[in-house]
Order: sequence, then C-alpha cells, then structure tokens
Amino acid sequence: MILTVTLNTALDITYRVRSLRPHTSHRVSEVTERPGGKGVNVARVLAALGHEVTVTGFTGGATGRVVQERLASVPGVVDALVPITGATRRTIAVVDDRSGDTTQLNEPGPTVTPAEWSAFQEAYEALLPTASAVALCGSLPPGVPVGAYAGLVRTARSTGIPVLLDTSGEPLRRGVAARPDIIKPNTDELAELTGSHDPVRATQDARRRGAGAVVASLGAEGLLAATPEGRWRAAPPSTLHGNPTGAGDSAVAGLLSALVEHLPWPDRLTRAVALSAATVSAPVAGEFDRRVYEELLGRVTVTSEASAA
Repeated sequence: MILTVTLNTALDITYRVRSLRPHTSHRVSEVTERPGGKGVNVARVLAALGHEVTVTGFTGGATGRVVQERLASVPGVVDALVPITGATRRTIAVVDDRSGDTTQLNEPGPTVTPAEWSAFQEAYEALLPTASAVALCGSLPPGVPVGAYAGLVRTARSTGIPVLLDTSGEPLRRGVAARPDIIKPNTDELAELTGSHDPVRATQDARRRGAGAVVASLGAEGLLAATPEGRWRAAPPSTLHGNPTGAGDSAVAGLLSALVEHLPWPDRLTRAVALSAATVSAPVAGEFDRRVYEELLGRVTVTSEASAA
C-alpha cells in the first residue's frame, strides 16, 4: 500500500468559460467537482496505475463530506481521512476555452486545533506499518506547525519507509533537513529553497541540505533529477497544450509507483514525464489521458548528465 498525506484537502471545482475577462459576468459551460489536494490527486493517479493507495489528512464540514463521498467512488483508494471541526476548503479553477489558460483560486483551509493535529499524528503512525512508500504533499492548513512535514518525514524514515516530499516555502526548508528520500519542487520552489536560479546548481544544493534525491519540474521542458546514482534530464517529445492543473501531482505518482516497483531512475523519470504530459492533455483537470500516456512512454527523452554531487 502507498500512503499519501494531504493535510490541506480540498474540493476541486473546475469551471469552463468561453473566454475569461475581468470585470464582466460569465456563462459557465461546464462544472466539474472532485476530491482534491495534491496528495489526493497523487492517489487517484496511483490507483489508475493499479496500485493500492490509502489517503489520509484532514476532512471537515459539508465540503469534507462531499470529498469523502466522491473518494468512495474511486476504485483502489482507501479513505483514512481524520475528521476535524473546521470545513474543508474549496479550490476553483476557471478554464478559458479560447486561450486554454487556467486561473486558479485556492482557499487557505480550516484551522486545525492542537488536539486534531495530535489525532492525525496517531492515525499516521498507525498506517505506516502497512505502507510501502509515503507521499507528503501540499500546503499546511492554519494551525498545523510549520515543521509538521519534518516530523512526518522522520517518523516514516524511522520505520524504514521511503518518503517523497512535495511542498514549498518554510515547510519544504524544514522538511528537507529531515532527509526525505525524494523532493519534487518546481523551479520557483527550488530557487526559494536554495537561493539559486540555476536548476543544476540548485538541485545539487538541495541534496546537500538533506534531500536524498531532487526531481525538479521544469514545466514544459520536463524534469531534472539529481540522485545518488547520477543526474538526468527527461523531456517530452513536444509541448502539449491543455490544462496543467495536477500535472505535477501526476509526476509524483509516476515517481512513487516506479519507486515501489524498483525501477531504475531513467524509467522513473520516463513514467513521471509521460504521466505529467498526459495530464495536461486530459479533458478534466487532475486526470490523465491513458492513450497519450502510453504513446509517450516510448518517446520521452532521458539524457544522462555529469554525476550529481
């Protein structure tokens, strides 16, 4: 079982409009609601790849009940969310059909009490013995300590379970110091962590700060990975247009699934890039187009570079 942690779960709502313009009213052509938050998106993709997945984090209020109802209909995903008093947040994505651009509005999330945080930590520790890998994903809701991910990384590593961390800002800086096996920042998050805007230098620096491996998202250019076995760039054969929402989460799912299948790094990166690109091509945010994914598996270019420091 792969365990994904989403401390700031969400109900993802996607609106499609003909053309998004400020200061005007819009007629929405299509509305989609789905359980969300980065770790939930990762879990959905992992389940579609055939892996057993358990989702944990927080859920609360009427929105939280909708999230759990929708999760119950996702094959292969087990709901282990911890109830809280506050209401689960919503995220709004507005897709402009004319330009293809997406505008994202993310609520901050409910305030988590100290007692609720303690209850989550107990639930997390109880789930670890059956986990083959852990993904810690997304932002922290109000009330959760800024060093929360660092503590969760240490707890998993103490039981020998590999951990992938995908967050940003101070939670990432503190989490890296706890020595996660993999981090997956984008270039902006990596620059904020290291102070360097050169991705090659920044990935090496992030490893020196404690990350076992660093897989940096380069947007349409693919991924750059610095690992103990070497450094690679992985790129799709061409730029795909569509909705990028959830593409990074699909990359995380690709890395995690390949990790538990004991695939070498080039194959992990191939899968991650193919899944990410197939998510951009999917008609619904956070899904992936299986036909595109299977086509891209044989067309992703992985190039070995100088050995990572």
